[in-house]
Amino acid sequence: MGKKNWIEFDNQENIYQEKPREDNFRKISKINISKQKKGKKGKTITLIKGLALRNEKEFKELLKKIKVFCGTGGTLIGEDIQLQGDMVGKSLEFLRNEGFQNF
Repeated sequence: MGKKNWIEFDNQENIYQEKPREDNFRKISKINISKQKKGKKGKTITLIKGLALRNEKEFKELLKKIKVFCGTGGTLIGEDIQLQGDMVGKSLEFLRNEGFQNF
């Protein structure tokens, strides 16, 4: 039913054709989470290795989110994330919520 310049169409077909893009990097990588006592006068740190992200920007965004979630400080060293304190449980929970699976 068209009136003047009005055109009706059904957009439902396009909605079902669009599929969410899965991030294969998160499925491929083997992630290691450990706590260590070294440096900083023997204080405990949590070390997260094996995150396969595309670039440094994604590492920095993930670091910021995990620091807020755990309520602690942290730093990025190469492709490894260091968190202050024993945050193994919280970091596991956070990474599972973010979609990482291989631990």
